[in-house]
Amino acid sequence: MNQQAINSGNEKHSRWVKVSHWIVTLSFFALIFTGSEMTMVHPRFYWGEVGNDLTPALFELPVSRNYKHGGWEESIPFSEVAGAPVSAARTYDIFNQNGWGRSLHFLAGWFLLIPGLIYFIVGIFTGHFRNHVWPRAKEFSLRLFWRDIVNHVRMQIPPATSGPHYGLLQKISYVGVIFFLMPVIVMTGMTMSPAITAAYPFLLKLFFGAQSARTIHFFASIALVLFLIVHVVMIIKSGFKKQIQAMTIGK
Repeated sequence: MNQQAINSGNEKHSRWVKVSHWIVTLSFFALIFTGSEMTMVHPRFYWGEVGNDLTPALFELPVSRNYKHGGWEESIPFSEVAGAPVSAARTYDIFNQNGWGRSLHFLAGWFLLIPGLIYFIVGIFTGHFRNHVWPRAKEFSLRLFWRDIVNHVRMQIPPATSGPHYGLLQKISYVGVIFFLMPVIVMTGMTMSPAITAAYPFLLKLFFGAQSARTIHFFASIALVLFLIVHVVMIIKSGFKKQIQAMTIGK
């Protein structure tokens, strides 16, 4: 191992990285919980601008009694105009906890957005992304990438270094989360807010409508949950105690 690798292995996480990491982590758990509750209230997903229980769904999840529910009474159109909106009364007891779920989800979203934005800006200006996260040209090759994948599949994980010394696959994952998934999850979340889209209507065009934004938001959240699971597994395999110490109060 050369001197540069030794120094990189001895480098510690910055305090601002630790603080933003744990604030975002806690808010993400709150978002997972409230997002799951909101999905149980309405487990149907659509594509386009509008969608409800009386319109065809792109897909539906079997996650609550609202899935494949007991049906409706006869639909009543609001007017005699062709294609007019319709209304109908439910014939079953709906699961609905959307009030507190939406409020807490929106609140937790700000605790994700603000520290995440600070982390993003500081990471650019301090060189954190350039030095630790973005793969360098000499290490980005198909051979190294494939070797890293094989090592992870075989659970041959290198021991923790107590600092931001990441492997190639780890760097690519972080780049995907920081520069793609996080912006998508935030912007699609904003697109579902009528108050925000009233001020910034371009979001509806960007994501093909509010219901399309909700569907994209769902798949992006699934990708982030999978990343979290793999992330925790890697922490455990590489040395749980040392990793936690390095990201909290460890010297």
